[in-house]
Amino acid sequence: MKSTIEDKDKLVNSVFSEVHEKYDLMNDLMSLGVHRIWKEKFVNWMNPQPNTQLVDVASGTGDIAKLFHFKTNKTSNITCIEPNNEMFRKGKDKLKKFENITWINTGAEKIPIEDNTFDYYSISFGLRNVSNINQALKEAFRILKPGGRFMCLEFSKVENEILDYLYKQYSKALPYVGKLVVGSDKPYKYLVESIKKFHNQQELAKVISNNGFSNVEFRNLSNGISAIHSGWKI
Repeated sequence: MKSTIEDKDKLVNSVFSEVHEKYDLMNDLMSLGVHRIWKEKFVNWMNPQPNTQLVDVASGTGDIAKLFHFKTNKTSNITCIEPNNEMFRKGKDKLKKFENITWINTGAEKIPIEDNTFDYYSISFGLRNVSNINQALKEAFRILKPGGRFMCLEFSKVENEILDYLYKQYSKALPYVGKLVVGSDKPYKYLVESIKKFHNQQELAKVISNNGFSNVEFRNLSNGISAIHSGWKI
């Protein structure tokens, strides 16, 4: 089990090391810019309140942190967690002008933060890359304050048969696009496979509930290409 976890950690780390330079560009190309709409809907449902604290895990280049910052009229304190060294440096540099945003270079399963610290926990397109989802969710529960909210945005399962077929055909092209833009198809072969193997909406809701969260619910985006899950520490 330990070697399996270590193997996935190494694989995911190598994937993000390869794509970090053109990470934002590839996100736009792969989703035709729709990921920005999804993230906006994600933060809107989170309903950020002024003078609160957010931990954003698997922050990448900080899209969610930046949205949260402006939704709270620049009054929030935000901690970005990013495990990959190259992505950590890129994200931190991109948001270096934001004095209320701090960065920690670590993974979701072991976060060096005290219990009951944050009002919100967000993770977008990162949970399927975590080696031990249950441990990551336990950490999320631990560092949230009582009454705190867990939010996850992740690729999911398309519920319309015709759209599902078209989406799968489109997904087959992603490694070729990656090869052209990034110079490697490996990261995008991993992306397609990781989405295919990940939980559907109902399964993920159950996993979140099983790790202590209450009132777990989800909303589909783009007919289930991605989904937002919400839960509370009560």
